[in-house]
Amino acid sequence: MPTTLQKVKRIVIGGPRDFMDPHLFQKVSLIAFFAWVGLGADGLSSSSYGPDEAYRALGSHTEMAIFLALATAITVFVISFAYSRIVEHFPFGGGGFVVATKTLGPSFGVVSGCALLVDYVLTITVSVTSGMDQIFSFIPPDLHVWHGMRLAPVLVGLAIIVLLLLNLRGVKESIGLLMPIFLFFVVTHIVLLAGAFITRAGHVPEVASKVATDLHTGWTTLGLGGLFIIFARGYSRGAGTYTGIEAVSNGMPIMREPQVATGKRTMAYMALSLAVTAGGILICYLLVGATPEPGKTMNAVLVERVGFGQWFVVVTLVAEAALLFVAAQTGFIDGPRVMSNMAVDSWLPRRFSALSERLTMHYGVILIALASIGILVLTGGRIETLVTMYSINVFITFSLSEIGMCRLSVNERGTDPKWKFNLSLHSVGLLMCLSILTLLVVEKFFQGGWVTVVITTTLIGLCFLIHRYYRSVQQRLADLAVLTRAMERQEVQTGGPPGRMDPAKPTAVLLVNDYGGIGLHSLLMIFKLFPDVFKQVVFVSVGAIDSQSFKGAGQVERLKASTEEVVEKYAALARHMGLAAAGVTAVGTEVVSEAEKLCMQVAKEYPHATFFAGKLIFAREKWYHRFLHNDTAFAVERRLQWQGLPVVVVPVRVFAPGKRKTVEAKAGAAPEGNDQ
Repeated sequence: MPTTLQKVKRIVIGGPRDFMDPHLFQKVSLIAFFAWVGLGADGLSSSSYGPDEAYRALGSHTEMAIFLALATAITVFVISFAYSRIVEHFPFGGGGFVVATKTLGPSFGVVSGCALLVDYVLTITVSVTSGMDQIFSFIPPDLHVWHGMRLAPVLVGLAIIVLLLLNLRGVKESIGLLMPIFLFFVVTHIVLLAGAFITRAGHVPEVASKVATDLHTGWTTLGLGGLFIIFARGYSRGAGTYTGIEAVSNGMPIMREPQVATGKRTMAYMALSLAVTAGGILICYLLVGATPEPGKTMNAVLVERVGFGQWFVVVTLVAEAALLFVAAQTGFIDGPRVMSNMAVDSWLPRRFSALSERLTMHYGVILIALASIGILVLTGGRIETLVTMYSINVFITFSLSEIGMCRLSVNERGTDPKWKFNLSLHSVGLLMCLSILTLLVVEKFFQGGWVTVVITTTLIGLCFLIHRYYRSVQQRLADLAVLTRAMERQEVQTGGPPGRMDPAKPTAVLLVNDYGGIGLHSLLMIFKLFPDVFKQVVFVSVGAIDSQSFKGAGQVERLKASTEEVVEKYAALARHMGLAAAGVTAVGTEVVSEAEKLCMQVAKEYPHATFFAGKLIFAREKWYHRFLHNDTAFAVERRLQWQGLPVVVVPVRVFAPGKRKTVEAKAGAAPEGNDQ
């Protein structure tokens, strides 16, 4: 019977998915339109704060808005086109982390990955905070006191929690619920832009004349250099406009087949919608003569001056606020994917590559949500600080990705006839990205920029420590390869040819994962601890469906086949040792639950079975060991013991490098001693 907590969990996030359903990937993957909603919303929603920041930076020189709009559209198309090539070369996702790792090296990859992680945390916080600002832009001024009393950050935190629960249900479910909001935004902003251009069509000659006059005046008083500095400041301050462009390349694993074509189509939708909306809004500011007003966003001022009435103001700003909440989806979709890729490469704890029974990266989703709330508390929900932090991080990733693609283009000069064009494209993109990044850091370092630099640098340092730890453990586990060689040289024998499996005889049941030192060591220890007791062994293995093994419709079948292959290798070795051997396998997201089910089946068939599982043991257990390593052996032990089954956890001691010679001398026997 499920507990009350389990019943609530089923209601809130839904029941488990049938991962053996051959149509499952079709059900959870996204066509280009849905991907545009789920991933493109981040880019499109940035038109709510990117043009606002850029226009305010112009000060009294609003005539530069026309050039800023053109530069914004060009930048969107250049970066989007460059990322379409990234989609072609890296169709399994990972975005900036994978690009930098593969083209520049792991160290650059972890820098890009950490910048992306902080960026996706900020995606959530910026989007929801900006959405709250849109709402406070149309409520009566008397109620703005609540904004000053930090009611807005509290509401933002609640919104993040709601999005967390939605994403624990699954990506497609959350997008399905939020799609009407996305379409609501698109319709209202088509009306807004069309209305501004149509109602102000008669003012175009007057606005054009004023722009020309102001440009002449600015040229006379400030010179070309002065005007360029003003333009550059606005261009860099509007960097938040481009922050969602890389989302598609990170989210490729959720694209419907053919993934590359779907990803490129999604990128095209995003680029066109963002360029038209952001560039159009900047021109509309100029057409209606919008100027900053206290307590209001620039978009709120624009909607009011279009003159369709207060009802349209409320409807449009509610649409913007709602889309910004949808845009926070990108952080929940792509952030955990970046964490998963980094976890597979041992830069983060490996549990972050695990999937829940709903096939969501639940550990990553939860951590991203908590980090977003932490950033919200740290900054007090100040949108200017958040957008600065956000922009700096995303342009670190942009710049590293463009450097990597430039290098890739040069390396392909002998095989790709378009390498010169590709190099030119990525060089232009790199110049744009580095320019914006440099201007942002120089101008805004002491206005919030330093915060993101400290956070990102700290995260990078932590990743290097984690990677160093895993590498150290792997080096120490190399001693177990000695045991592998010993067993394959037949130095360990039980005597006699293998017989047939007999349910009436004592049976050793060993839980194994990969074919290697830990499993082989555990097998050897069984016969050291219980000599002449077991003449037959059953190997149990569960293939873990994680983010790396669920990237396409056929991946589950391949995982199942590889798991069966591992068990067969163990069984073949056992028979070579003179033991009767068999194996059972399963695949699933919850390894402990699946292992328990398999063991219960084996216990029914072999009533005299004793269960064994290997477990890494350190001489000095540290607080971080449990976080960095799974407790599968102990978890299975607890469950099976509750079922009344005998379980033995076989210690696999982690040796210091200096102990390798000792192990070599004792090859074929279990390691002794108590050193770490």
